Amino acid sequence: MRALLVYAQFPKTYWGIEYGLRIAGKKASLPPLGLVTLAALLPSSWQLRLVDMNVEPLRDEDLAWADAVLVGGMHIQGDSMRVVVRRAKALGKRTIVGGPGPSTAPEAFPDADVVFGGEVEGREQELIALIEGDARGVATAAGAQALVRLDKTRRPDVKTSPVPRYDLLRLDAYTSMSVQQSRGCPFTCEFCDIIEIFGRLPRMKTPPQVLRELDSLYALGWRGSVFIVDDNFIGNVREIRKLLPELARWQTERGQPFEFYTEASVNLAKEAGLPEAMVQAGFSSVFLGIETPSAASLEVAKKLQNLKLDLTEAIDRLTRAGLEVMGGFIVGFDTDDAGAFAIQREFLARAPIPLAMIGMLTALPGTALWRRLQAEGRLRSQGIGDAFGRPNFATAMDEEVLLSGYASLMRELYSIDGYLARCLAHLDRAPARSRSPRLRAGWQRILLRSLWHLGIKSPRRRILWTLLAKVAQRSPGHVAWAFEKAIQGEHFLRYTEEDVLPMVARALAELRAERSREPVAAPPPARVRLRIAQPAT
Repeated sequence: MRALLVYAQFPKTYWGIEYGLRIAGKKASLPPLGLVTLAALLPSSWQLRLVDMNVEPLRDEDLAWADAVLVGGMHIQGDSMRVVVRRAKALGKRTIVGGPGPSTAPEAFPDADVVFGGEVEGREQELIALIEGDARGVATAAGAQALVRLDKTRRPDVKTSPVPRYDLLRLDAYTSMSVQQSRGCPFTCEFCDIIEIFGRLPRMKTPPQVLRELDSLYALGWRGSVFIVDDNFIGNVREIRKLLPELARWQTERGQPFEFYTEASVNLAKEAGLPEAMVQAGFSSVFLGIETPSAASLEVAKKLQNLKLDLTEAIDRLTRAGLEVMGGFIVGFDTDDAGAFAIQREFLARAPIPLAMIGMLTALPGTALWRRLQAEGRLRSQGIGDAFGRPNFATAMDEEVLLSGYASLMRELYSIDGYLARCLAHLDRAPARSRSPRLRAGWQRILLRSLWHLGIKSPRRRILWTLLAKVAQRSPGHVAWAFEKAIQGEHFLRYTEEDVLPMVARALAELRAERSREPVAAPPPARVRLRIAQPAT
C-alpha cells in the first residue's frame, strides 16, 4: 500500500508568521505532528510519503503515486482539504480525511471516501481496513461515505502512542518542532473545542516516553525551538512536576539543545515553584488564554479559572520568573458592549505581552457555545466563517459597533508604538541575561537578513533599533530575543495593516450596505454593565 499523507494549506494567519518566515529562511512555523504520529501507527510494510502544503506544493505526480490519500487539518484548513480531496478523487484515489476539522464537523467533507473522527491510537486496525477498502474489495457501496464519528466515550491511553515519524519531515523548513505530552483539559470554557475532541481528563505520556521523542529529534539533528503542543500543559500539575526535572537533566546532559514553549492556563502563576522549574528545564515562553479582563464575560464564557486570581499580577509573576507571556484575547461575548474595547485597551497598555492576539468570538462546531447559539436560533453559518469578517452568529453587541471597535483596537495594538511598548514592558520585568542562550545553526545568515530587511528596508525599522538599544543598556543576553521580536513584529504589524484591517473594512461595508436596504430596527436592549475581573476571596 502506498499512502500519501497530505497536510492541508493554512491561509495567512497571525501565528503563521508568514511575513517573517522569509527573513528566518524558513517555509512554515510548525510541522504536522498529527500526521507524523499517524504515520508511526500505520503498517511498517507500507510505503509512505508526506507533503506539507505549507512547505511545498502538492504535485499531480504525488497523487498519481499513491493508492490512498490521507488528508489532515483543522477547520481553518478546510477549504484546502476539500481541494485536495477533489484532486485525488479526479485521479481515482481513495481519500481519507481526519484531524480536528473532520472530527467536529464531518458534514463539511462530503466528497471524502472516509471521514475518520477522533484519535487513532487503539483504532489502528479500523482505520487501516478503511484505507485498504478498495484494494481488498470491501469498500462501502458505490458513492457511499464511510463515516467514523468522534466517540467521546473512548479516549485512548496516550502511553500507547508511538514516537512520531519525524524522519518524514523536511526539518530545515520549519522554525520549530512539535512534541505532545498530554491531551485534554480539565476546564469548561464554552467556546473551546479541545474538551470536545480530547475530553476533560488530561491523559499524560510518561517522562521516559517524552524523552524518547526528544531523543528522536536530537538524533535527526534538530536544534532550537520545540513547541510542547498540549492545549494545557499543566492540566495535571502533579505529573508535570515529575516531568520537569527529567527534562532539565536531559537538557543539561546534551548542552541545552532545545528551547521549549507551550500553552497553559493562567493558574500556572499560582503554582509555587512551577514557573521556575519550567525555566530550569528550558522553557522560554508560554501562551495563556486570558480572553478578557471583564469578570462578566469570563463568567458567561465559563472561563472560571481566570476569576480566581488577579490577571495582571499573574502575568507579572510569570514574566519575572523568566517566561515570556503570549496572550489570547476575545471580544464579542454576549456581555460585552462598546466599553469592552476600552477595557482590553487599558489592560494591554500595562501588560508585558509582546504577542497579544485579540480575535472576535467565533462559534466552533461541536462546542458548548455552538450548541447554545444553535438552540437560541442565532447561528448564521454552519462553518466557522471568516475570522476577520462577519461573525458566524448573531451577536448581542451591535455588529457594526463590534467590527468598528475591533478594527480600532487592532490598529492601536499593532502600531509601532503599541507593539514596542509591550516589548519594552516585557524587557523591563524579565530577568536580565549576561549571555545569549545557545543559538541555532545558521544564526549568522538570519542576523544579516534581519539587519537588511528589518533594520534598513522596513518602514518598521524603529522596532529593531529601539529593542537593540534597550537590550544593550539593560540585558545584553537578550540580543537574539530582540531580533526574534523584530521578525515577529514585522509579521504581526504587516498582517494587521495589509490583511486584517482591509478584511474588517470589507465586512463593515457589506454590513452597512445590507442595513441601508433594511427598515430602521428597534433600539437594542440595555447591556450588562462590565466590571474588571478581581480574584476570588
